[in-house]
Amino acid sequence: MRFKTLLKWLLVAVAVVGVVCLASILLLKGPSEQASPVASQVPQSLQQNILGLPVRLKIPKMNVDAPIGDVGLTPQGAMGVPVGPTSTVWFDLGPRPGEDGSAVIAGHEGWKDGIWAVFDDLYKLQKGDKVYVIDEQGATTTFVVSGSRLYDQNGDASDVFYSNDGQAHLNLITCEGTWNAAQKSYSNRLVVFTNIETNN
Repeated sequence: MRFKTLLKWLLVAVAVVGVVCLASILLLKGPSEQASPVASQVPQSLQQNILGLPVRLKIPKMNVDAPIGDVGLTPQGAMGVPVGPTSTVWFDLGPRPGEDGSAVIAGHEGWKDGIWAVFDDLYKLQKGDKVYVIDEQGATTTFVVSGSRLYDQNGDASDVFYSNDGQAHLNLITCEGTWNAAQKSYSNRLVVFTNIETNN
């Protein structure tokens, strides 16, 4: 298994150029006896044969049609971040969007010089809005917004990275709140939670 349970958001460090917000998330591995977020009744290897790597994110409510890169952890133990304002990144140590568990995609908000950033309007998403992830095979997985939450940058955010309900979720993260120039960080993180769309 690539990924063990993430129980706590220990620290969110923000790297900036001007007023760019790059959310880097330090993660704590949970006890080895707990289930992995990617575990399901279908073997992971089979799931990944069905689901290709995510390559594009579409959010009609926000007029977003953006590429998805993939990141893991930096040498400092932080989640990698998008390179520029118009792209997003998927945390590739967790499940792929559409697999059981909580997949995570991050994007920028508040790029310098007033340049549009992909998650500038993330706060506008409301329950019932649709989010689409297209994989490398051309298959589209649809998610439905279930809610959103603001987290303090040092707060417990285990529910962002971990779920054990046997369902597929996609959680979208960006920065929010008051800019602290000394810490080069925003005070909060905005997370939009989504569930995979079912035909039921």
